[in-house]
Amino acid sequence: MSTLYKNRIEEFRIALNEPKISLTKLRELCFSGIPFEGGLRSLCWKILLNYLPLEQAQWNSSLKKQREIYAQFLKEMIIQPGIAKANLGIFREDVTLEDHPLNPNPDSRWNTYFKDNEVLLQIDKDVRRLYPDMAFFQRPTDYPCLLIMDPQNEFETLRRRVEQTTLKSQTVAHNRSGVTNVCSPRKTTSANEYEVLPNGCEAHWEVVERILFIYAKLNPGIAYVQGMNEIVGPVYYTFATDPNTEWKEHAEADTFFCFTNLMSEIRDNFIKSLDDSQCGITYKMENVYSTLKEKDMDLYLKLQEQNIKPQFFAFRWLTLLLSQEFLLPDVIRIWDSLFSDVDRFDFLILVCCAMLILIRDQLLVGDFTINMRLLQTVGSFRKAARWELPLGPISKDRVGDFSVPKAQFLDYPISDVDLILKKAKELQDSA
Repeated sequence: MSTLYKNRIEEFRIALNEPKISLTKLRELCFSGIPFEGGLRSLCWKILLNYLPLEQAQWNSSLKKQREIYAQFLKEMIIQPGIAKANLGIFREDVTLEDHPLNPNPDSRWNTYFKDNEVLLQIDKDVRRLYPDMAFFQRPTDYPCLLIMDPQNEFETLRRRVEQTTLKSQTVAHNRSGVTNVCSPRKTTSANEYEVLPNGCEAHWEVVERILFIYAKLNPGIAYVQGMNEIVGPVYYTFATDPNTEWKEHAEADTFFCFTNLMSEIRDNFIKSLDDSQCGITYKMENVYSTLKEKDMDLYLKLQEQNIKPQFFAFRWLTLLLSQEFLLPDVIRIWDSLFSDVDRFDFLILVCCAMLILIRDQLLVGDFTINMRLLQTVGSFRKAARWELPLGPISKDRVGDFSVPKAQFLDYPISDVDLILKKAKELQDSA
C-alpha cells in the first residue's frame, strides 16, 4: 500500500471521526473514489444516501430505531396470513370463514397473499440471476434472518412460498407499463440450478429477494419492476462485505433503507406513465443528446444523421445507473462519484455523454450497424466475463480477482471508468 493511499485513507478517517461530519468535505473525498479498507465505503454510502445523520452522537439511536422498524416489517409482511403461530410476539387469528383462502372478497388477507405471489415470482426469477457469473450471491450469508429461519418456529420463508405457490408453473412478469404477463410453463430453478442450502441457512440472493419484496409491499404504487434488482445488488454487496462485523450483521436492514432512499430519487424512471414528464426517463434521455449537442456538435449531428436515438442505448444506462454496463468493481466506483455529487443524476447524464465522446472517433467513422452495436453492447463487459469474486471487499487494486481475457472485452474500448469519470467531471466544470 503506497504512502499516498495510506494518507487518503487517513483523510477519510479524520472526516468521519468529526462529531458533526462535513457533508461538503465528505463529498469531495468520495467523488474520487472511496477506499474499501476498514469499511469506509459502506459507511460513506450510508451517509451519502441519507441513512445516517451527520451528527455521530445520533448514529446509535437512529440505527436502533431503523433496524427495529425493519424487524417489524419482517414480522408483518413475510409471514403467511392465517398460518404463522407466534413465539416471538407475533400473534394472528386462526383462519375464519370470513378469511378463508377461497374467499373472493378483494379485501381478504388471502386474496392479498395470492396477489403478492405474482410480484414475488418475478422478484424470485430476477434475484436468482443477479450477477450469475459471480459466486457471492449464491453463497450462504453469515447472518441469516433468525426470525424467519429459526427451525423452532413455523414461519414461511419466501423460498418455500415460491416453491409452494399455485402459480409456480407460470412466469409472471410485471413491466414498466404496469402490465402483468403470465406464461406457462415456468422452468423450475430452485433445485436444478442452485445448490440447496441446509436448513437454517440462506443465500445472499434470498436476502435481496426479501428486501425487494418488502419494498414492493410498502410501495404498492410501483411495487416491483424488473431492473430494481440491479439497483439493490451493488448496495447489498457493499454492506454485506463490510469488514466491520457489527455493520455487516445488519446489512439487510441497512440495505433496505438505503435502497428505499435511492429509489425515492430514481423511481420515476420505472413508471411508464411519467415517461414524458419533466421527471420521466424520456426527458432524461433527451437531456443526454441536448448535453452532447452542447459539448460535441459533430458527434451529435452524426448520431442524428444516422437516426440513432438515445432510447436505443441510454434507457438502460440511465434507469439502471450503468449497473449492467461494467463489472461490479467499476459499477461501485462509478456510484462513489454519483452518490457524492450534489446533482448526482445530472452528473449521470454527463457520464453518459463522456462515454459517447470518448469513443467519438469510432462513432464518426462507423455506419449505423457498427455504431448501434458499439452503443448497445457496452454491457458485454459484464456479459462476457466469467469471474469468481472473493468474499472480501473489492477495489481497482484487486483486478487480478477477475480473470477476464482482454479479447472478451467486446466493442466498447474504454475499460477504465476513472477515465470516463474524469471526462464527465471536465464536462461538468466546463458548463
